Amino acid sequence: MDLTGKLLIAMPGIGDPRFEHSVIFLCSHGEEGAMGLIVNKPADGVALGDLLEQLDMGGEESAASALPVRFGGPVETQRGFVLHTPDYESDVSSLKVPGGFSMTATLDILEDIAQGQGPQDLLVLLGYAGWGPGQLESEITMNGWLTAEASPELVFGLADDSKWGAALKTLGVDPLTLSASAGHA
Repeated sequence: MDLTGKLLIAMPGIGDPRFEHSVIFLCSHGEEGAMGLIVNKPADGVALGDLLEQLDMGGEESAASALPVRFGGPVETQRGFVLHTPDYESDVSSLKVPGGFSMTATLDILEDIAQGQGPQDLLVLLGYAGWGPGQLESEITMNGWLTAEASPELVFGLADDSKWGAALKTLGVDPLTLSASAGHA
């Protein structure tokens, strides 16, 4: 099972407040583990302009300066990632992900964004979610996560507070019918 390029949708009662109502885009998944980015949790009070200013890249007058920065996950929360459309490719390194996505974690993309030369659609995130070998599969088996197809429209086009419900609806699940308790046959 390779879930690269798919969405993880947190089930109610996941047990970790950092993941409540989270939608995670999986950038990689394999035998060595998984890495993903929470795409619907804004980082409190942080805009891209603040980040660009801290990195001495200007940006206070940039059109992108007002973009929110998101909490990508609890691992390496000082490390930045940009999830974006594949119309942009870093001169250093961009990871192409199936389904019309790319992820770049090098400073050159922030410089390009500050100069108005970045990707058409993007999310800037601090931190990531990571799982060791077999850990994610176990959490899915224990009803912690649902998996769904990712679409650029859902990831980039919806408001953060709409993404969880919209992701569930792609599976035909009404968020109001979900329970925090799980049963096993």
